[in-house]
Amino acid sequence: MKKIIKTDKAPAPLGPYNQAVLSGNTLYLSGQIPIDPKTGEMVQSGIEDETRQVMENLKAVLEEAGMNFENVLKTSIFLSDMNNFASVNGVYGSYFNEDTAPARETVEVANLPKYVNVEISMIASK
Repeated sequence: MKKIIKTDKAPAPLGPYNQAVLSGNTLYLSGQIPIDPKTGEMVQSGIEDETRQVMENLKAVLEEAGMNFENVLKTSIFLSDMNNFASVNGVYGSYFNEDTAPARETVEVANLPKYVNVEISMIASK
């Protein structure tokens, strides 16, 4: 049985999908981009601020499902430019305990929704 997870503390989906789906104890979080849910505006003040907004959006969805970053098993990071890897990694890493950090891949892509620089999705479990 699946349960749809949604919160107004993260941006509304841009298409026919949900912020997250809980199936059993596993939470599948859709990719988040750097939209400020309070204003609906894109954060464009630099890759570190963009990444921080993405992580805060993901945090809000995790919290709505009764979870936190310690519950995250796997992340996927999509970058428009791999030259931003170190900056993104620095902000991303501040949200996790290095000893219990999730599995992850980071890939450079040709383009992302709304032409953003970073998108991150996650899988978590209770």
